Amino acid sequence: MTQRTIATIEDSMPLKHSFPPVADDDARVLVLGSLPGDRSLAAQRYYAHPQNQFWQLMSPVVGHDLVVLAYDDRLATLRASGVALWDVVGSARRAGSSDAAIVDIAGNDIAGLAARLPRLRAIAFNGGTALKQGLKLLGGKADTGGPAIVALPSSSPLHTIGLAAKQPAWDQLAAFLSEPLAFRG
Repeated sequence: MTQRTIATIEDSMPLKHSFPPVADDDARVLVLGSLPGDRSLAAQRYYAHPQNQFWQLMSPVVGHDLVVLAYDDRLATLRASGVALWDVVGSARRAGSSDAAIVDIAGNDIAGLAARLPRLRAIAFNGGTALKQGLKLLGGKADTGGPAIVALPSSSPLHTIGLAAKQPAWDQLAAFLSEPLAFRG
């Protein structure tokens, strides 16, 4: 395929946009996905695909069964627990929901959001694409001198390891919610 053919195919893909951040000033953990999948975009809700494991993985982290709650109550519980949500990709072209198909990426201002969260202790990336793109937006450094950077296995149903194998990595987020806040000068 020629570059022109590839560009034409990419231009014909729909432009998709992330949602606004869900964040309160007292957030201690910011969980960043890549870009909402088609089911989430259609529902206008984070992690709306019924097989996405995000709500199951976060339930033990915040100490509440998020799966049984209505969507607005899930978000309220996350905020009350000190968790913020957003995506690293602000807009991109993508056919379907696979992160591997994302092209023409425009990133969200995650550094700006993090700077507006004075109690932030960790920035967690939900999956490899979120981590790769997020580190680019943060200047390519995992050690930012600020919040800890946490790489998480993707909650996506396309990520093939099971829930039990993913849970220990996600459980480490609870420590950032309960540890005393260190001075950020």
